[in-house]
Amino acid sequence: MVGEGSVLRRAIEARKLPSMILWGPPGSGKTTLARIAAKRAGARFVPIQAVSMGVADLRAAIARAIERRRATAEATVLFIDEIHRFNKGQQDAVLPHVENGDIVLIGATTENPSFEVNSALLSRSRVYVLKALTDEHVRAIVERALADAERGLSGQVTIEEKAMEFLVRAANGDARVALNALELAAASSRHITLPQVQDALQRRSLLYDRAGDQHYDTISAYIKSVRGSDPDAALYWLVRMIDSGEDPMFIARRLVILAAEDVGLADPQALVVASAAQQATHLIGFPEGYFPLAEATIYLAAAPKSDSVKRAYGAVIDDIEHTRADPVPLHLRNAVTGLMASLGYGRDYKYAHDRADHFAADETYLPESLAGRRYYEPTDLGVEARIKTRLDDLRKRVAEARKRPSG
Repeated sequence: MVGEGSVLRRAIEARKLPSMILWGPPGSGKTTLARIAAKRAGARFVPIQAVSMGVADLRAAIARAIERRRATAEATVLFIDEIHRFNKGQQDAVLPHVENGDIVLIGATTENPSFEVNSALLSRSRVYVLKALTDEHVRAIVERALADAERGLSGQVTIEEKAMEFLVRAANGDARVALNALELAAASSRHITLPQVQDALQRRSLLYDRAGDQHYDTISAYIKSVRGSDPDAALYWLVRMIDSGEDPMFIARRLVILAAEDVGLADPQALVVASAAQQATHLIGFPEGYFPLAEATIYLAAAPKSDSVKRAYGAVIDDIEHTRADPVPLHLRNAVTGLMASLGYGRDYKYAHDRADHFAADETYLPESLAGRRYYEPTDLGVEARIKTRLDDLRKRVAEARKRPSG
């Protein structure tokens, strides 16, 4: 993003800093990058916390920026941390000043700006995506902190290798987590050991937000793993969600949908298993609720797959939207009153159970304009293969009955 010759690097060095949105996980350097960019561009850096600032505070900061620009020609970088927490009114208050060049806006967010930043503001800003730091990056940052005499811990502490390895892994790409844990451990000992780092971290914190990108990304990975018949990956994402505090009933509902949508009639028992898991989880709660969810996850992942029900639904919806909504044929209507009977309701209806094989091949059930239309096409997988064999036979008999002369 800011390497030699990059567009952003050239803009910063030319002191023509564009408004931008920095999107990335916690501890990936969004605030640091904004500070460096403002300093290199010779601009005043004014940080604002979206969670604690209202429209009045925002307007006051912008007014000072305008006054500063008129008095000294100094540009102002208005840095809004967690800009996704700004409501529409707050975002609208910034918009005209970004357009006029009164301020350079740099917003930082952990959430997808496509959903969290209004389109007008987004269209006037460039979006730069920061990724989580690798373990090598985190280790380099920790080593610098240990070697820096002015701002770090040089000459004050040492750290054993096992402790360093655990600290780097547990930080999970978040430099802030690593540095905070290092500082806390260093406050209690001159030689940092593995138990001291574990105590300082307490517990590895997984990046997750039950209403944000991680929520949707993780459930997406879980669903695709079950659909792709990979029980190991499905279990991994299941435990990631559970460990991060996801609502167990949200997971259970997705399992029920998966059973009907992706396993379908290839194994009708999948819906029974998923529904039982949903009920069991609701009944017993967590942590024991993991077991029925895990059992259903493995069953659905290992089951044969069919999306024939979903395809049939799509085909029906297409016909409903693009064909006439003809009335129900008279012979399919119940003649509840004498008047209805005299109008032909139920006349000539062929009762399937009156036939030896309980099937009336010469009866029709769709409106005449849709006669012969097929929506459900079974696959050759699992139980659905047996359904396909039976339906092929029934449909063949219907076709033969239609060829015979009426009467």
